Amino acid sequence: MTSPGSQPSTLTFELIEAPAAPVIGPDHPDLAGNRYGFEGGCVVKEAGSYHLFTAEMADDPFWVKMRIGHWTSPDRHHWRRVSTLYETAGRLTPGDERFSLWGPMAVFNDDEQRWNLFYVAYRPGAGELEGLHMDGKIWRAVSATPGRGGIGGPYRDAGIILQPDAHSQPWEGQQGTDSFFPWRVGSRWYAFYGSHQHWPTGPWLVGLVAAPALAGPWTRCTGLNPSPIEPVFIENPLEAAVGGRFVAFYDNCAAGDTYVAEGRHVGYSVSDDGVPWPKGRDLAVQPASGAAQWSEDLRTPLSLIAEADGTFTMFYTGQLRGRKFWPVGLARLRPCSA
Repeated sequence: MTSPGSQPSTLTFELIEAPAAPVIGPDHPDLAGNRYGFEGGCVVKEAGSYHLFTAEMADDPFWVKMRIGHWTSPDRHHWRRVSTLYETAGRLTPGDERFSLWGPMAVFNDDEQRWNLFYVAYRPGAGELEGLHMDGKIWRAVSATPGRGGIGGPYRDAGIILQPDAHSQPWEGQQGTDSFFPWRVGSRWYAFYGSHQHWPTGPWLVGLVAAPALAGPWTRCTGLNPSPIEPVFIENPLEAAVGGRFVAFYDNCAAGDTYVAEGRHVGYSVSDDGVPWPKGRDLAVQPASGAAQWSEDLRTPLSLIAEADGTFTMFYTGQLRGRKFWPVGLARLRPCSA
């Protein structure tokens, strides 16, 4: 195994296409009342179609009135909204453990022959020493429709698979579990999970959990957490296979110990075996200038999808310049060696 903190690979990516406008923007006819746009989630390609599962920041209160939506596209550029999978009440009710929902990740479970959807649910904070989102829990939902064709659901909750508890590690904070994305390594499953301390303010970090099956039980890894990928800010990491190696890609905008809005880059890390992960690098998904540089704060990568021509498709969210709206963008990437 590669030792944590080292960089095992010279794999890099070249940006080869960045459209001049988002593929789902503020004027899309299928927004269905979505006032502020999108953050987090994933895009998977199944039977030639692209499926977006994402957190929709639907209305006020901001980050409280939320929906988990399902969108599809035949060609990456033209999208239609299919359904609302979950929706919050839009109220800050003390003790409500599902007042805000985020981070839907769709993974096919070979053991069940059904799609699983993992997402984050929070309770609202109370008082100045707590943040808006507290004690995040990861829910697992299972498609009621068997087979790969059941990707659209409907999804039924099967229980909480990770949450703050007696096994939480010292680096984890008040936000609880703020993201979750699983992948298989041999006969075992691993997943990134994230956390953050609101008060006193701590870094945004991620660690690893492992399980014998996608349904669990999931246990926190020792000796690998927190991950050395980023020391200050990493959110919503996803994983993809590239040329026999494992690539994690994530939101990373930090200078010193402070979050800084930055409109061009995501982060990525390359692991030879998918368990220890080395320090990450920056990856440009928008050009330095021109119409295609439309984001003032690039947020969450949603995919790294291998295409038949050897390129990869990355979808991502980012704030539109001059507007309180976060569209979905597209970048086409070519893998190469440094």
